[in-house]
Amino acid sequence: MSDRDRFVELAKPRWERMEVLLLAPRRSVAEWSELSRLYRAVCADLARAQSLRLPQDVQRYLDQLASRAHNAVYGARQRDRSGPFAFVFRDIPREIRAQRWLVLVAALLFYGPFVLGLVGAWLSEDFAVAVLPPDQLASMEQMYSSSVGREGGQDAMMAGFYVYNNVGIAFRCFSTGIFAGLGTLFFLLYNGLVIGTVFGYLGQVGQLRNLLEFTAGHSAWELNGIVLGGAAGLRMGLAVVITQGRTRVGSLRAAAPSLYRLVMGAAVMLLVAASIEGFWSASPVPFEVKLAFGAAQLLIVALWWGFGGRGARA
Repeated sequence: MSDRDRFVELAKPRWERMEVLLLAPRRSVAEWSELSRLYRAVCADLARAQSLRLPQDVQRYLDQLASRAHNAVYGARQRDRSGPFAFVFRDIPREIRAQRWLVLVAALLFYGPFVLGLVGAWLSEDFAVAVLPPDQLASMEQMYSSSVGREGGQDAMMAGFYVYNNVGIAFRCFSTGIFAGLGTLFFLLYNGLVIGTVFGYLGQVGQLRNLLEFTAGHSAWELNGIVLGGAAGLRMGLAVVITQGRTRVGSLRAAAPSLYRLVMGAAVMLLVAASIEGFWSASPVPFEVKLAFGAAQLLIVALWWGFGGRGARA
């Protein structure tokens, strides 16, 4: 008997047992424990099947079996214990901390070019022109030539526009992660550089106060929402490159719960940012109050990311 035949003969009973458990309408605590143990074993079986070059139909079967088990084990926990409130205030920040290294990398990829653009444009108009067209810079200068305000009744319309704009940026940072993370890398670097250049250029022409008056309140949510979308893109890129013995589709399927929490976290942050941007940022509130409000928002984001869900039952 060959190694391939011996492997299938020994492993087949646990595959069949997992099928039984997955089809069961209800499971006892012991059966949930057994299903979790079999899930880990089948993941190892999949890697072994690939190394032995078993037929593709066997590999696809094991990939699908592992994915079904993953969804049953981890999806059930989400359905049973997480309402919308718990999902936002517990599950999302826990996922952010679990993926803290990817979040840190995304932050460096975004804020590094942001600082470069800010300093470069502040010190040299030629730098700003090299990054953005002169007519776009002139348009930004005109927009912030005076204290920002708008006519009454426009708040809801502008909030909708900001949702559309912000989500578009974050979606590009996330969705292009499918290209092994390279698209995410580009959009984080590009958006960081462009936004930093706008800040630096307006600082150079003496309009930084007007810009801060408008952006201070929502920047903590908007910029870090983009970072979180980028972290989700990097997570997807890793799933494409590092499959851990699965097919690429199976690897993406296994990463789906993590991706969902990161993407929804970014969506929540950008929705909050758009709401503040639409209903508060252009209001006739004193500059000092807007700065204090912005500092409070930064603290809220830091506390949510750092302490949300700590001490809560899983």
